[in-house]
Parts: sequence; C-alpha cells; structure tokens
Amino acid sequence: MRVVIPDLVRPVWRTLPWRALSAAGLLGLLLAAAPAAVGAEPDRWQTLTLLRGVALTGALGLAFLLDDPARHLTAPVPTRRPLRQALRVALVAPLAALWWTAVLLLVPSASRPPAGDITLEAAVLVVLALAGAATAVRLTDEARPGPSIAAALLLTAVLAPLLAPESWALFVTPDDPRWPAAHDRWAVVLGAAAVVWGVCGPEPLGRRRGRRAHAAGGPA
Repeated sequence: MRVVIPDLVRPVWRTLPWRALSAAGLLGLLLAAAPAAVGAEPDRWQTLTLLRGVALTGALGLAFLLDDPARHLTAPVPTRRPLRQALRVALVAPLAALWWTAVLLLVPSASRPPAGDITLEAAVLVVLALAGAATAVRLTDEARPGPSIAAALLLTAVLAPLLAPESWALFVTPDDPRWPAAHDRWAVVLGAAAVVWGVCGPEPLGRRRGRRAHAAGGPA
C-alpha cells in the first residue's frame, strides 16, 4: 500500500478536473471580494446569502472531482476505487480549505456569520456533490458524471429553501432563534450524505468481476 499510493499520485493529479475546479474557485473568490471591491457594506443577511452562494459555487466545481476519463481503464487494476476516489479528495482538500479560508477573510467581518456554522453548510454542499458523483459512478458507466451532478445540485439548492417544511428549516439567519437547531439539521444532512458516499464508493461486485474478466481477455 505504501508503494501503491505514491505511484498513483501523479496519474491521479493529472486527471483531476482542474478547469472546473479553477473556474469555480476563481468565481467564488470574485464573489466574496465583490463587496469590498465596490466599497459596499452588506448587512448580515446579505453576507450570509453571499457566502451560501460562494459555497454552492465551490460545491458545483467539486461535483466534477470524480470525473475520470480513464475510468474504464483503471477499473480492473488492483487498487480499489474507494482508495482512488479518496486520493482525489485528499489531493484537493488542502486547496479547498485554503480557498474557503480566503473566502471567509474576504467578506466583511462585521457582517460575517459564525464561521463554524457557515463552514458546516459549505461542507454539506461539498459532501452532497461528492455523494452524488459517487452514486452516479456506481450506478452508471458514465466517466464524466460532473455536469449532471452539478445540475442536480444547483436544482436542489434552488428548490430546497422553497420546499423544506417549516419544522425542518435550514436556511435561517444568525439572529433567528432557530439558527442552532437548523445547524443540528445541517449536521444530520452531512452525516446522511457521508453515508451515501461511503456506500457508493466501492465498485459493484458483479461489475468488478466482469471488468476483470474483460481485462484478462475473458468474457465481460
């Protein structure tokens, strides 16, 4: 295992969707810096909405993280898919953390919501994107599920505030007494999305056997 992981780093790094990640990251930074750039002083609700939009932008970029043009070539190799996916996440995670830190520092501090709570919301969006991508990879043969997952995530982000029941409010403001309870719910969503991601990580047994047989020259 110690030998396999270093051998995988370079090819995995080359296949990461840098164009989508860079575009989302740059757009997010521009959005976060916009109030300071124009001398605006947004209120707390406006800053919260801005940060939620930036978090969504980052998650849309990360929806492409599991896109792998070489997916059908790497499926038969001894290294399991969960390890390959975890490596993709591990390579991007430090950059994503630095990006989010920069976003929080760029928005006006006077109206910035609690950093831990808004970071939890951002983490939920990221894990939802990755769980959706992992599900698409597991259930289909699509090598690039990113566009469809990004579209689904965007649609969910638009509809969720409209369709969520009042008793399960998620999109509240920091001065709302429901803010702590809402973030307990965000944590539940995070856990559920992480479970889905974990369940959908491994290659289905039948498909794995078929691809190994195909790689060996046998019947698929």
